[in-house]
Amino acid sequence: VQLQASGGGLVQVGGSLRLSCAASGFTFADYSMCWFRQAPGRKREGVSCLSSSDGRTIYSDSVRRRFTVSSDNAKNTVFLQMNDLRPEDTAVYYCAAQMIGRDYWRPNAYTYWGQGTQVTVSS
Repeated sequence: VQLQASGGGLVQVGGSLRLSCAASGFTFADYSMCWFRQAPGRKREGVSCLSSSDGRTIYSDSVRRRFTVSSDNAKNTVFLQMNDLRPEDTAVYYCAAQMIGRDYWRPNAYTYWGQGTQVTVSS
């Protein structure tokens, strides 16, 4: 099993980045795919999820209307389009997969994790 996150980088305030997470080794369509982030000294927090059961998208209040989660099931890849980036978005971003279809913001609910990709927003 592998979750390979990519697309992070350094961007100025107001800029955009698109993160990708390529999954392999499990049945992608059976898993809800979510993005978490962790800034230095802070807990890992849920950012956005794509539910496998009904296809709905879920966002934290801090990123709603700025971030968009999507997937390409043919390529077993989930994306996170991040617009209007702010300094407080600076963190390592992780993709994760879970089957239970609930408790989306609870890290312990996830079976698989990617290695993380750094996003830095400069002011």
